[in-house]
Amino acid sequence: MSNWIDATVKSVKWWNESLFSLTVNADVEPFKAGQFTKLSVMDGEKRIARAYSYVNAPDDPNLEFYLINVVDGQLSSHLAQLTPGDTVLIERRASGFFTLDEVPASEQLWMLSTGTAIGPFLSILQQSEVWQKYKHINLVHGVRQNSDLSYQELINKLLKAHPGQLNYVPVVSREEPLQGLAGRITTVIENNALYEHVGLCATPNNAQFMLCGNPQMVKDTTELLLAQNYKRNRRKEPGHITVEQYW
Repeated sequence: MSNWIDATVKSVKWWNESLFSLTVNADVEPFKAGQFTKLSVMDGEKRIARAYSYVNAPDDPNLEFYLINVVDGQLSSHLAQLTPGDTVLIERRASGFFTLDEVPASEQLWMLSTGTAIGPFLSILQQSEVWQKYKHINLVHGVRQNSDLSYQELINKLLKAHPGQLNYVPVVSREEPLQGLAGRITTVIENNALYEHVGLCATPNNAQFMLCGNPQMVKDTTELLLAQNYKRNRRKEPGHITVEQYW
């Protein structure tokens, strides 16, 4: 049986001129929060496919993906033109190990993301496990412009449901932030502004880091944390840094 099945578009929500969320319905196999699947279209006999993380909780039948419309992108430009009722191909089976069961328990969990890579974190935060596993959860979202800070309604809902446990920190690099911090994720870690902002002291004894997004951010932040005595998290040798490259 082919792993590719039809998905029916339920809605398309545009956050700004380039960022949008695509919600579809399809008979996919069960997945874990933090995993990704692939969407595709056929160009003649050639399949054009890209991986996208689920934004929705695993028990939600509305399968949601957070995308950027890349100019001249082979797939994203096609997906950006979809309307409710259209169909797109989706992989039935999800993939990936960027899931909470791969991350050791700790007092603090730091979710560091850039751009659309906030998606898998939103999926994880809509599950009960994360709130039982960590005392302090910090969702950090690095973007260029304030207008790139999507999903504010969902994030505010999570903040109200978990006061004192969840911190949300936007980090805006190209203009004065309306909320959160200015600069890049690496900068606010290095100068301690991130920890001061939320009033926490992170150490290898009390913190876990999940990194998802721009490969350069993941690389640079990993190196920065390694220099601060954190270790990469591996199944055979648990550490503090769990990563996912987002393209």
